[in-house]
Amino acid sequence: MSEAQPALAGHEVAAWLRRHPQFLQQYPDLAMSLVVPRQDGPAASLVGYQLEILREKNRDLSRRLHELASNAQVNEQLTLRTHQLTLALMRQANAADTLRAMAAALAEDFAGDQVSIVLFKPVAGLDQAAWLQVIAADDPRLAVFADALASGEPVCGRLLPARNEVLYGEQAGQVQSSVLLPLPGIGLLAVGSTDGNRFYPGMGTVFVHMMAQSLLTALARFV
Repeated sequence: MSEAQPALAGHEVAAWLRRHPQFLQQYPDLAMSLVVPRQDGPAASLVGYQLEILREKNRDLSRRLHELASNAQVNEQLTLRTHQLTLALMRQANAADTLRAMAAALAEDFAGDQVSIVLFKPVAGLDQAAWLQVIAADDPRLAVFADALASGEPVCGRLLPARNEVLYGEQAGQVQSSVLLPLPGIGLLAVGSTDGNRFYPGMGTVFVHMMAQSLLTALARFV
C-alpha cells in the first residue's frame, strides 16, 4: 500500500505557478473557475479580476498622461514668457528702462504682492521707485545675503526675517514666501507673497535662473 503524499502548502502552489506562468493557458477551464476575493465586494473570477486590474492601470496611465500634458503646457507658457522678457530687456535703451521692464515683468509673471530690487550702485534716471533700493555691497545689512550672492542661485521659500526686512522694509511682516534672485556684482531681485505656500523650496527655478541671466546680459550693455 503506497504512502499518502503530503498536501502542498499554499505558498508552494503559488511558487510553482510563478515558475510556470503559462500553466493556465493549458487549462483555460481552470482559469475561468478560479475565484479571487475582493475587499470591496463579492468574489470575482480571475478573468474579471484581471480585467479590473487592466482598467485601473489604464486609468493611472490616463492620469499620468494628463499630468504630463499639463506640465508641458505650463512649461511652454513659461518658455514663451521668458523669451518675451529677454526680448523686452534687450530692446531697452538704457539701464534704468531695463530695470523698469524687469520689475514690471516680475510683478506680472509671478503675481507676487511685493517686488524688490536692490542695487549696489545708483543707476542714472532711476532715482525714485517703490521697488528700488540702493545699498552699497559692503553695507552690513547685506551680510545675510552673502551665501546667496556667492552662489548666484535663486532661492525660493520663506526667507529669514533679517532678509525680509532688507528687501521689503515696512511690508516685511506681511511677506510669507519669496523668490530671491541674486545678481552677483549688481544686487538682488525679489518677489514676495503674503501666501506662505506661493513660493516653496522644491519649486523649479530653471526659468527664474534664465530670467536673472537675461537681466544680467541686458545690463552688461550699459556697464
